[in-house]
Amino acid sequence: MAGQQFQYDDSGNTFFYFLTSFVGLIVIPATYYLWPRDQHAEQIRLKNIRNVYGRCLWYRLRLLKPQQNIIPTVKKIILLAGWALFLFLAYKVSKTDREYQEYNPYEVLHLDPGASISEIKKQYRALSLKYHPDKGGDEVMFMRIAKAYAALTDEESRKNWEEFGNPDGPQATSFGIALPAWIVDQKNSILVLLVYGLAFMVILPVVVGSWWYRSIRYSGDQILIRTTQIYTYFVYKTRNMDMKRLIMVLAGASEFDPQYNKDATSRPADNVQIPQLIREIGGINLKKNEPPLTCPYSLKARVLLLTHLARMKVPDTLEEDQQFILKKSPALLQEMINVICQLIIMARSREEREFRAPSLGSLENCMKLSQMTVQGLQQFKSPLLQLPHIEEDNLRRVSNHKKYKIKSIQDLVSLKGSDRRNLLHFLEDKKYDEVMAVLGSFPYVTMDIKPQDSNNITVGSLVTVLVTLTRQTMAEVFEKEQSICSAEEQPAEDGQGDSNKVKSKGWQQKNKGTKKASKSKKKKPLKKKPVPPSLQPPKQQKQKQANGEVVVKEEEEEISDKGSESEEEETNRDSQSEKDDGSDRESDREQDEKQNKDDEAEWQELQQSIQRKERALLETKSKITHPVYSLFFPEEKQEWWWLYIADRKEQMLICMPYHVCTLKDKEEVELKFPAPGKPGNYQYTVYLRSDSYMGLDQIKPLKLEVHEAKPVPENHPQWDTAIEGDEDQEDSEGFEDSFEEEEEEEEDDD
Repeated sequence: MAGQQFQYDDSGNTFFYFLTSFVGLIVIPATYYLWPRDQHAEQIRLKNIRNVYGRCLWYRLRLLKPQQNIIPTVKKIILLAGWALFLFLAYKVSKTDREYQEYNPYEVLHLDPGASISEIKKQYRALSLKYHPDKGGDEVMFMRIAKAYAALTDEESRKNWEEFGNPDGPQATSFGIALPAWIVDQKNSILVLLVYGLAFMVILPVVVGSWWYRSIRYSGDQILIRTTQIYTYFVYKTRNMDMKRLIMVLAGASEFDPQYNKDATSRPADNVQIPQLIREIGGINLKKNEPPLTCPYSLKARVLLLTHLARMKVPDTLEEDQQFILKKSPALLQEMINVICQLIIMARSREEREFRAPSLGSLENCMKLSQMTVQGLQQFKSPLLQLPHIEEDNLRRVSNHKKYKIKSIQDLVSLKGSDRRNLLHFLEDKKYDEVMAVLGSFPYVTMDIKPQDSNNITVGSLVTVLVTLTRQTMAEVFEKEQSICSAEEQPAEDGQGDSNKVKSKGWQQKNKGTKKASKSKKKKPLKKKPVPPSLQPPKQQKQKQANGEVVVKEEEEEISDKGSESEEEETNRDSQSEKDDGSDRESDREQDEKQNKDDEAEWQELQQSIQRKERALLETKSKITHPVYSLFFPEEKQEWWWLYIADRKEQMLICMPYHVCTLKDKEEVELKFPAPGKPGNYQYTVYLRSDSYMGLDQIKPLKLEVHEAKPVPENHPQWDTAIEGDEDQEDSEGFEDSFEEEEEEEEDDD
């Protein structure tokens, strides 16, 4: 009976097969993912954007300190060595003889299959004379020839060969282990044991332990867990955070602490230079004892942030530290926004009233601080300072001009070319061209808001708002407007001055600031279509006939006043009915509270699922959009946006901010939130805020009409089928009873 036989590879052929496969599985994917990209393409890109971004700090740092990194060279050397080993192993495998071949006696005798016995004997005699050991031939080859001759002429040998593939009958199955025999040799046992212990008892535990230690210290966004805890504590403690407090909390991140981050540095010279900067800045409160906000590392980070916002020059020894803090700030502010959103979700899901959610102002201040950090500007500075060659002295000439009132980037873009050149007459032609190139590269994003199923929004239902973002540059929008204006100016030759003024203001009115937009929105409800008379109380109809227009707020107040008056009359008529109504109201309130709790729980689950989907979606898409023009930011920043919905009147966040990191030309975003718990008309606001530019935010109103949920009909088809089934069952039971009675009567007759 055939058995099994295990043996190590003495010749090393099997081991080469295994080693070649193992090296190939490592080298091929490693080359695809780790091979350094072409640095020449990056140099070409930098040359192409030099005209626009040449004055940016990150651009100058990249030119002055080119990325002379030894890591790409080391990667190339390691990968090339891996490919050399792989090719060598493949060559060795191709040269090795195949030991395990199917035994064929015709091949051994150099005969075609089906040869006759006479041909076999004739060939055997010829080969025997050639390979016989007595004639000086090969003994091994002679034994193979004799075995093949027996397999073809002897009946038993031929039967074994046909059934088992070997003339000697069934053989033991041999399994080769892809390891050389010297590994299990007793002479090398100590060396093999040392290598095994070093690999599996030292190296592997160290690697796994370091990975685990890092994973428990950092979040999914590579932010220290300790930093998230610090932000959570101070955001919860301070519900309304102004800009000073926000900068103070931001600087308390553990990323700036040398104890928790090796990249953070602390020098003895900081004890002298930081107090000097504090005296120059002024207004820093050092009396509060709030660790870690008052620790030396936090104070240093706060001072360097404030000097950056004030565009102050810092000592050369602190420039590197300031650049390190600025590079970390956008990610830390995004983490703070996430903390604020999580606290808002927790506050809405908690039953106790003491848990107060952070205010909407705190969230928006974080977004403003991100813009300020990237652009190096203080909170109330003019957005025009983002442009090159525009200083505080020149800004006064621009903003205080008698003819033009320039307060924003859009106002400057909307001017005619000659007027803009006259306004910026203090700039040389070369500088003016640079300002225009930068101004034309600024983004202009339009929002198209479409609530899905807007006519079928009921109480507590899920509202989906589709927001389409279209990104253009200021130059593209300005060229379109100028072409439209020039086309309209051609037929009208008389009064060109007046028409130019009106047409130049057309694009400007589309891009007004937030204050002007809010003023215009307050006046728009006066021109809305009135509610049909059949849906209005008679008192309101008379007022509309007399005055012509009624404000929505006054209508709501009148309805509430009428409700209160009717309640007072009812209480005077019957006190007993008031008690009954009070009990009914209490039950209604209890039901409303339960409904609100359910809605808040659903809202919490919905927002958390949306955030998870958002992160998963962002991981699959490229976050490289457009470089940001920033004069004082030390790193190339990509152009990202925040999109969210808020109730400005109630100062309440309706939909959590969606971080749009993939907007190149056009992007569609779905914002989901539960509908309010009461029917009526609701006025919300959709905000699009940049995380890099000041004064380019977009605001649009969102109107929702929430209807009462339709009650479930009594004769629901589901219940009808159940009732019909019961009736059929009763009919069948009655039929069976009547059938049994008929059988009994027949038996009695018999």
